[in-house]
Amino acid sequence: MLTRKTKLLLMKILGLFSVVRGYNIPIIVLAQYLSSIFILAPEKRALEVILDWRLLIIVFVSTLTIASGYIINNFYDSEKDLINRPNKSMLDRLVSQQTKLQVYFGLNFIATALAFIISFRAALFFAVYIFLIWFYSHKLKKYPIIGNLTASLLAVLPFFGILLYFKNFYSVIFAHATFLFLLILIREMIKDLENIKGDMANDYQTIPVRFGEKISKQIITALTIGTVIPVYILVEKFNVGYMDIYFYMSLIVLIFFILKLWKSNSHQEYLQLHNILKMIIITGVFSIVLIDPSVLIHGRNLLKI
Repeated sequence: MLTRKTKLLLMKILGLFSVVRGYNIPIIVLAQYLSSIFILAPEKRALEVILDWRLLIIVFVSTLTIASGYIINNFYDSEKDLINRPNKSMLDRLVSQQTKLQVYFGLNFIATALAFIISFRAALFFAVYIFLIWFYSHKLKKYPIIGNLTASLLAVLPFFGILLYFKNFYSVIFAHATFLFLLILIREMIKDLENIKGDMANDYQTIPVRFGEKISKQIITALTIGTVIPVYILVEKFNVGYMDIYFYMSLIVLIFFILKLWKSNSHQEYLQLHNILKMIIITGVFSIVLIDPSVLIHGRNLLKI
């Protein structure tokens, strides 16, 4: 039988897991590796990519940096989250603010030190990335438009770190990145609608707070319609294999998303819209294998013997 002290320790570990959003980490790692194999370095053997120790360090450093970003974001948003996410906030508060900062600086130190193993430029890239996450959490997220754009850029930036490592600047990569960026930007704006009460109480000047929910919905609708452009380019101009099925299905889901958006007015309804976008993004990660399913089905191109 667990003692009270052990139970408290386990609860704090669970609280820290919640703060760093540990449930997102495996998806991020999988997305980086699948992107590397099928999009960023398609000319390389899959096994060569998987066993690349430098890539392993870059992915590991990315996850540490992202985890630390969640911590500092949670640190600054603790009061707002009490209103918007009371249940999660109570779990997060099992970890003291001092402990959060200690873990934050510890993760960033380890990440920067490991990046130096790759190169000075890699260390500089992640040091700048760490600073941008802090600056966004501390200042930029309180401002309309610029906060949304910065958050979306920060979400895709780790993939550009891997792109710089492989040095493959194909047009198809930027088309994929544009589609992902738009989805994340739409999700960030939905989060503003979802969190409007906490934002107003803490003087966060987001788009729905500053300009109203109607203007916010109009911008989200325009951005959602804008996803047609990168989808058209990817499907018609590049060979994305069976992943075109994913893009077509995404557009269908996004049509229903827009219809539901204009009928939504409550926190719960905006949360459902948020989850729809999250589902599209996560499904997109697993759908990357459809670009060349033979890699996984028959092992062809895995070894290229």
